[in-house]
Amino acid sequence: MAGFVSHYTNRLDAKGRVSVPAPFRQALARDGYEGLYCFPSLHQPAVDAGGHQLVAEIQKRLDGLATLTEDHDALSTALFGASETLKIDGDGRIMLSEMIRAHAGIADQVTFVGQGYKFQIWHPDGFRAHRAEAMKRAMSLLSSAGKSAGEGA
Repeated sequence: MAGFVSHYTNRLDAKGRVSVPAPFRQALARDGYEGLYCFPSLHQPAVDAGGHQLVAEIQKRLDGLATLTEDHDALSTALFGASETLKIDGDGRIMLSEMIRAHAGIADQVTFVGQGYKFQIWHPDGFRAHRAEAMKRAMSLLSSAGKSAGEGA
């Protein structure tokens, strides 16, 4: 699988650096993106991160809006204007900025959560709560999709 899968929790070192999980670094390398593109999630107390695939998805969304409009400017500001490109050092670590740490409530540990074309950076406790809700929502979506598919038979 070429994308970001699974989840990993790592500790920040004394300088505020954290190791990006090796499978995520490998996915970024395959994607050809230098560094790590990050911005505050619009839906969660987490940070969305990735490479070319994530940037392409953002651009696709923006391309669907007329330029020089409030909607285009708002989305562009939220996804490009509030973004950062972090450098990954030779040991596979990134330095989390104050923006990232504040938005996700990160102190000494982070959880990296794969989502296919992107991943998210969470406070571990926030991710545990989100995961429980996501599982409930996914089960509901799957059961309603199954009922809809069965109705057409």
